[in-house]
Amino acid sequence: MSELSVTIGKRIRNYRTSQKMSQEELAEKCDLHPTYIGQVERGEKNATLESISKIANGLSVSLSTLFENINDTATDNTNLPSEAYELIQALPEKDQRKILYLIKAAISLKE
Repeated sequence: MSELSVTIGKRIRNYRTSQKMSQEELAEKCDLHPTYIGQVERGEKNATLESISKIANGLSVSLSTLFENINDTATDNTNLPSEAYELIQALPEKDQRKILYLIKAAISLKE
């Protein structure tokens, strides 16, 4: 599958697990099959926009949030910001705040 499918799948899994929701619970909220949710999360299925919309609603996130900070890797020479975003986004909000504090402190030291 495409890199975009894999990225979106990881993001869906991160949102789902951060909400302590199983694939079965998400599938029920979205009126989709649990196997399909797993395939989307692994990037094995190229989900339709309708399915992605259902999943976003089931996760209580907007479509724009689900797709934010995704770069076109064909024109982007570095994925470092996207990689950092994916790593941080998978963490609980408390840990995200700590990492943001550390990043800001590191930047202020650089200046």
